[in-house]
Amino acid sequence: MKEDIRDTLQGFASLTEWLSRDENYLEKILEAVRMITRCYGHGGKVLLCGNGGSAADAQHLAAELSGKYYLDRPPLNAEALHCNTSFITAVANDYSFDYIYERMVKAAGERNDVLMAFSTSGSSKNIINALQAAKNKNMHTIGFTGKSVGKMTPLCDIIIRIPSEDTPRIQEAHMITGHIICEWVEKKCFDNE
Repeated sequence: MKEDIRDTLQGFASLTEWLSRDENYLEKILEAVRMITRCYGHGGKVLLCGNGGSAADAQHLAAELSGKYYLDRPPLNAEALHCNTSFITAVANDYSFDYIYERMVKAAGERNDVLMAFSTSGSSKNIINALQAAKNKNMHTIGFTGKSVGKMTPLCDIIIRIPSEDTPRIQEAHMITGHIICEWVEKKCFDNE
């Protein structure tokens, strides 16, 4: 069992080592930081969405932005779209689970806001619908996915793709990526105060 644990850790270490050398991946992170920093510079907000573990990641990263990461600073406007359970269950019941995020993006999203959308498969219907709603509102979109980008590509300004088909490893890499983005957005917005 100890060897299995070691193998899991080494597998994740290999993935992050590969990512650290992938210039395209690093450039996508920088693009995301610039996009989100610009959004906040114009008084905008960041909305986040995902399913299951990806919903937890979205909520975690919203908290890093709206609370703090390293710096003691004013809050940034960020919200994970699944946190209003009455809304989610009503829309899922009255329409379909496929529309829960789309309707919230239509209600809360504004031109030039950013939607960060997480789907390890790249094909989650409710995520695709949310991205389409964001594009219709002239929002900026960042898609986080795995090896397969599914249907996200035409709907995302930036795609952050983790080259794996292993859902837990993809989600772990999404969290590291999200933490890096939060750290640098915070620095860009507040490090000169």
